[in-house]
Amino acid sequence: MHTTPVIDVDSLNVTYGDFHAVKDLSFQVWPGEFYALLGTNGAGKTSALETIEGHRTATSGSVRVFGRSPHDRPAVRPRMGVMLQESGFSPDLTVRESVRLIGKLTRRTDEIGRVLGIVGLTHKARTKVSQLSGGEKRRLDFATAVYGTPELIFLDEPTTGLDIQSRDALWDAVDKLREGGATIVLTTHYLEEAQARADRVGLMHKGAFRMEGTVSELTRTLPGTIRFTLPNLPAPGASLPLDATRGSDGKVLIETHRLQKDLHTLLQWAQEQAVELHDLEAGPTRLDDVFRSIGSD
Repeated sequence: MHTTPVIDVDSLNVTYGDFHAVKDLSFQVWPGEFYALLGTNGAGKTSALETIEGHRTATSGSVRVFGRSPHDRPAVRPRMGVMLQESGFSPDLTVRESVRLIGKLTRRTDEIGRVLGIVGLTHKARTKVSQLSGGEKRRLDFATAVYGTPELIFLDEPTTGLDIQSRDALWDAVDKLREGGATIVLTTHYLEEAQARADRVGLMHKGAFRMEGTVSELTRTLPGTIRFTLPNLPAPGASLPLDATRGSDGKVLIETHRLQKDLHTLLQWAQEQAVELHDLEAGPTRLDDVFRSIGSD
């Protein structure tokens, strides 16, 4: 068990005038962990991340990265890669020049050709940034974030604008970085990406943490669902064996914290009654359902 977190946030507050963007936020990210920081629009996650990355100063509280202040740039920046939503590369620089520039600024060393190969931009090395497509610019953003194989990598909406193949290639590259021990912090609106990859998830709403835990821990806070269509009950007086919500169109919804047991009960009942449950679907709550629940208050 690691005893020193890569990121240690304690009672962080960020205000802009009278607006309280981040409220008493505390969390830790451990070496080699894939941590997803998610939130509704205006939740404060961007302000929190910018403070952790050293781009913003906390109003109060403390932030430590590798045990140091994120403003200690000589100590922290070479070990950190950041993929912003919009990088702001100079349009007159080529792809190769842009990667080299970021390498110089971050004091990391790498083979530019190797990095461009990872993101599929080798053939664009001499192309100016102004001539890249939106998806190609996102791949360039990723290239500059992982240049030099940093120990800590921030990915802010990394797959926005990417086609399916480019997304797969990006996540393959992230997987390889994790195999090498890199720590990943992700923000994304594609919740299925966080559900599939994150070790832990922090959910923010209105500047504060509402929930934190593994995907399994978060999804267990809401019931699983069983859905099917049953236009007519099999016989007069017959009734479903479980509490359910039934619409006028025959669609039935059962919510349960005992998914496997209740699904078995339902299927046994259907067999005994000789009825077919049309469009049957059963599964645990997904992360997007948990996300909606925190955004509804």
